[in-house]
Amino acid sequence: MSNRVIIFDTTLRDGEQSPGATMNQGEKIRLAQQLEILGVDVIEAGFPAASEGDFQAVQAIAATVKNVTVAGLCRALTSDIQRCHDAIKGANRPRIHTFLATSPLHMQHKLNKSPEQVLEMIEKAVSFASSLTPDVEFSCEDASRSERPFLAVAVEKAIAAGATTINIPDTVGYAQPQEFYELIKFLLETVPNASKAIFSVHCHNDLGLAAANTLAALSAGARQAEVTLCGIGERAGNASIEEVSMALKTRGCYYNLETGIKSEQIYPSSRLLSMIIGQPIPPYKPIIGGNAFAHESGIHQAGVLKCAETYEIMTPQSVGRAGNEMVLGKHSGRNAVKARLDELGFTLTDEQVNEVTDAVKELADKKKNIFSEDVEALVLEKIYRMPDKYRFKHLSVLSGNMAMPPTAALSIEVDGEERKLAAFGVGPIDAVFNTISQLTGRNPVLKQYAVNAVTGGTDAQGEVTVRLEEGGHKSVGRSSDSDVIVASAKAFINALNRLAKKEEERECAKL
Repeated sequence: MSNRVIIFDTTLRDGEQSPGATMNQGEKIRLAQQLEILGVDVIEAGFPAASEGDFQAVQAIAATVKNVTVAGLCRALTSDIQRCHDAIKGANRPRIHTFLATSPLHMQHKLNKSPEQVLEMIEKAVSFASSLTPDVEFSCEDASRSERPFLAVAVEKAIAAGATTINIPDTVGYAQPQEFYELIKFLLETVPNASKAIFSVHCHNDLGLAAANTLAALSAGARQAEVTLCGIGERAGNASIEEVSMALKTRGCYYNLETGIKSEQIYPSSRLLSMIIGQPIPPYKPIIGGNAFAHESGIHQAGVLKCAETYEIMTPQSVGRAGNEMVLGKHSGRNAVKARLDELGFTLTDEQVNEVTDAVKELADKKKNIFSEDVEALVLEKIYRMPDKYRFKHLSVLSGNMAMPPTAALSIEVDGEERKLAAFGVGPIDAVFNTISQLTGRNPVLKQYAVNAVTGGTDAQGEVTVRLEEGGHKSVGRSSDSDVIVASAKAFINALNRLAKKEEERECAKL
């Protein structure tokens, strides 16, 4: 048995199903490029049959990345499988990933199918998928709550029908590490044709055991780990790529397993995801959190100063948390900016590099030093923003504890037409959002508003995230600026553009 573990990243599929983690196509492509740099083996790019937008994003990712397998997820239905193949067939290494539930609970209450019918569906689906591409993965949904004898039969039939990878998911985070180890061991020893497929695991974190269950399964003989950046995903999330890969690397002598992950790209990848979805990395998050390498206790500090290994089992540099940082400023030229963009893994056209360079110089007039986080924020703001139905132009705000209520005067473009208005609010942000709503003729409900500093210092850019809901539809908007009120206005408009884009996609789907 090989000691090489295949890293299957599902940030763009399962991760994006996490509330508030929606990404547009440009952001998905950018993240897929970073995942390729990170060294993942498989990118699950989405669920092509879910929507036209998802189909187009998967298709675009398949055409963009070159050195990684691109998988699409689909139900065990002929129409879904065909749609999936149409989306991923342009990839250098395409994979169809189809699934069907195998637990008594799911078969009875979700599928309304008998075990015999489920086995027939598995054979039919996998056979059709393998007729389209030789790389087929089959998942037994809710495997950890399935009856072992039936699960073994389902796996055997899937392999016989052409599945080259068998995924055993802990779909609801129910399993315990020893129990999951024994399940994988049972299948490898019981299924007659088990040696003809790679066994994979996809663990959820409902009981906080996703990484532990994944590592237990790998110890038992599974050789593919399905993970996400920062562990994002439905409910409590998935096994995180940083925890699983660094456990295998840090405890190499214990596991005797290896991956192709370039660990120095872990933090940059996680930071990019955080900026795209507008969710800060929790300070206590293992490996990538702000406190992961912080030491406040005097005893700990003394130990680390004498020998880092006393309290650090890995270095910050090993996960990309520290390194040589050439600070950019207003005198930095295009070559310096281009070099920083290359270091950060951005692949931009000459025109885009020029746009970012101009933005760096503009920011440098307000902020003395420009760090990598600032450059990332500018790229997301200038290059990967949504196509604009609504475009921010100018803003002036009057606020304070005087008698006059806070007032915002805005100029924005709506479908290319400039509109101007001033309106009041209970505070400056409320005044800005009220004015934008009146200018656009929309009435969204603000569900969440958050501000984070991109870097340290009082001159740091403010990174604003807003979550809106209108007519039962939700969207997230993000933006950054050295003025947090301007950033707030841009983030609100960004969220409205996303709502407008979703409306456009729904109208197209009706045609």
